[in-house]
Amino acid sequence: MEHEKYSYVEALKWLANKYGIEVEESFVSEEQKEQYQTADSLFIINSFAEKFFIDQLFKTEEGRDIGLSYFKERGFREGVIEKFRLGYSPESRTAFTDEALSQQYNRDLLLKTGLIAERNGNLQDNYRGRVIFPIHNNSGKVIGFGARILKTNDKAPKYINTPENELYVKSKILYGSYFARAAIDKADECLLVEGYTDVVSLHQAGIENVVASGGTSLTIDQLRLVRKYTNNLTIIYDGDSAGVKAALRGLDLALEEGLNVKLVLIPDGEDPDSYVNKVGASAFVEFVNQHKKILSCSSWSCL
Repeated sequence: MEHEKYSYVEALKWLANKYGIEVEESFVSEEQKEQYQTADSLFIINSFAEKFFIDQLFKTEEGRDIGLSYFKERGFREGVIEKFRLGYSPESRTAFTDEALSQQYNRDLLLKTGLIAERNGNLQDNYRGRVIFPIHNNSGKVIGFGARILKTNDKAPKYINTPENELYVKSKILYGSYFARAAIDKADECLLVEGYTDVVSLHQAGIENVVASGGTSLTIDQLRLVRKYTNNLTIIYDGDSAGVKAALRGLDLALEEGLNVKLVLIPDGEDPDSYVNKVGASAFVEFVNQHKKILSCSSWSCL
């Protein structure tokens, strides 16, 4: 429980799974059993999809020329790409769909994951032509995906995320928490940024006690996830007006949860991703330490 920051029940389930012991839960309704079975099936499909996207990124010409080139242009080295298990979904309309159905994965469950979509009565890939950011739970299992478009297309959203299902509930997720747990515990501080690439770039720079909110307002569940590791939260957002508003949304919840909250605004139209690549890890850490503003119930509304 201490090492993994699990609850007692989570720790029992983790140990049972590790040693192949079946855990029977008492007082579980038929509806709950069905939910558990669906969740297990979604985990299996997501794991399969993660491997598919990784193979597409590293083992196909299209993946290397488009997806891997994009990551390297962003400054990501292969070590951090492999660590976060980043991938690529090819342009083909049915590459993943065909592979998943050939492996006899259930059509309805595939639709529930958001990996495929039904349009005009036909099944097709939902993330085609995008780089893939798998989202892991606290035990390292894939619960969903973020998919970033690479082509310039005003009609398509920049990011597509997994729809909410038995595994993926956006308000309860902090991207990168699985990779940041030990570092947050050691530093006794959690750095909160907005985006996937902010987390990846900071990890590559050796700043590993960082998670992302995904650009949404902070929620009680996200803040309680932070509190499992530390009471000290430092929010690092863009210095523009949108960044300030994003940082302050939900701040009252953080203070009510008893967290010690500080705010750092990145200057000159930069974000944490671009700024750490611009100035380097040491200068970034120095900037954060020098520009932390302590927020309280009486002061934050004045910023």
